[in-house]
Amino acid sequence: MDMHELGVVFYVVKDVKQVAEENAVEKVASVTLQIGEVSGIVHEYLIDCWNWARKKEPAMEEAELFIEPIDAVSFCEDCEQEYPTVQYAKICPHCGSKHTSLLRGNEFLIKEIGVYD
Repeated sequence: MDMHELGVVFYVVKDVKQVAEENAVEKVASVTLQIGEVSGIVHEYLIDCWNWARKKEPAMEEAELFIEPIDAVSFCEDCEQEYPTVQYAKICPHCGSKHTSLLRGNEFLIKEIGVYD
């Protein structure tokens, strides 16, 4: 188990538990996360950590984890075009500029908490 992913899972469990308590939810059915392509989080490790951690929380022991990846996209300040970050890194494929910045792809968001009816 990786410590980074475990820390992330503890954060998610804490947040979901709080939302469940605030909404008088006894059992969480699922949690959907949106994870950016360059967030540094390894999905397989995250799922392993989730499957371990959820068993320690009665409200979440059956909760399934869903991951929605967010593609990493960069923006070139010089030619004002967007391009896929993973493929080209910091060099714009359109004009060769290095004046680029990440638009999206570093996110880590709890998108949805599913509950039983």
